[in-house]
Amino acid sequence: MDPIMPLALFDLDNTLIAGDSDYSWGEFLTTKKIVDSAYFKSKNDQFYTDYQAGKLDILAYLKFSLAPLSGLARSELDALHKEFMKKIIEPMWLHKAEALLTTHRDKEDTLMVVTSTNRFIVAPICKKLGIKHLIATELEESDNKFTGQISGIPSFQKGKVKRLNNWLKTSNLSLEGSSFYSDSINDLPLLEVVSHPVAVDPCPKLKEEATRRGWKTISLRD
Repeated sequence: MDPIMPLALFDLDNTLIAGDSDYSWGEFLTTKKIVDSAYFKSKNDQFYTDYQAGKLDILAYLKFSLAPLSGLARSELDALHKEFMKKIIEPMWLHKAEALLTTHRDKEDTLMVVTSTNRFIVAPICKKLGIKHLIATELEESDNKFTGQISGIPSFQKGKVKRLNNWLKTSNLSLEGSSFYSDSINDLPLLEVVSHPVAVDPCPKLKEEATRRGWKTISLRD
């Protein structure tokens, strides 16, 4: 009988990195004058406030945030993302997060990032973290360009659980012995179904919930 390799699941933004890559990508686009700065920043800030409050309309947000991707060629987007990684993401790197990932690798756990941010933004970040398995919001493509629409179920709130369950059906793994690390109250549905929920530098609402339920709370900030 093959040994069980428990799933070690991680949210990305404000968990494994010290910031929100999705929000920061929007900010980055305003500095590059790719979007109308005043309008985009105002809407981006409001959506982020809604997200932090656990009240985000994910479909409205995705329609807004993905629109700029549809106006640029993949070569332009890839060049922008390389600059984004260097200038914005690298300063968010957390040594304690890397140490946590190493601990799980040493135990031969199966590592996966489960994030509501879209795959275009997060795939290079996960590659840099050395995490092969990724569930993210998928983007529709046509003629090697993003259409501005999503493909399938957004991996947000209960959508994370649905997407993970769909993935589990294609693997020989289960949630037995699993852990999930997150900072956000939006991840409560997934935290509730794993064996070992862990609040990481949690937002006030998740901190309160973790305390009430007796969940482990840690910090990965230096």
